[in-house]
Amino acid sequence: MICPFCGESSNRVVDSREVREGAEIRRRRECAECNRRFTTYERVDELPVTVVKRDGRRESFDREKLLNGMLRACEKRPVPRRDLLKIVDVVESAIASQEVREMSTEEIGHLVIERLRSLDQVAYVRFASVYRRFEDVNQFMEELKSLLLTHDE
Repeated sequence: MICPFCGESSNRVVDSREVREGAEIRRRRECAECNRRFTTYERVDELPVTVVKRDGRRESFDREKLLNGMLRACEKRPVPRRDLLKIVDVVESAIASQEVREMSTEEIGHLVIERLRSLDQVAYVRFASVYRRFEDVNQFMEELKSLLLTHDE
């Protein structure tokens, strides 16, 4: 690993531990040149999953893009980032466990919405409005009514 501070390639591992239920290894490293510490993550290189967009375009699955979408939906909401990272981990695991290497944005959005609904209802409605392409206030109201009905039960 190259030190992100000075560019030196010699360093030593100070600490290693499993993260994401053994799916990754987190390593704390110390640079031999500048003695600063930095963190690296190691995970199995999996076959890439292709996401099929609504317009037919295809691109590689990007966990950061998914996380950013959820962060926008949770803006100014009391939702811890670690909870969103758990959702991304679960969704990424669900995608990777499938034999099919292509998945539509609708399928991915459905996996997120299932989990976001129980985490924060406002964030859920925000995310759903983009995922389901709400075009008017009536669609918002229908979603809110269904949310209230399930909340009252």
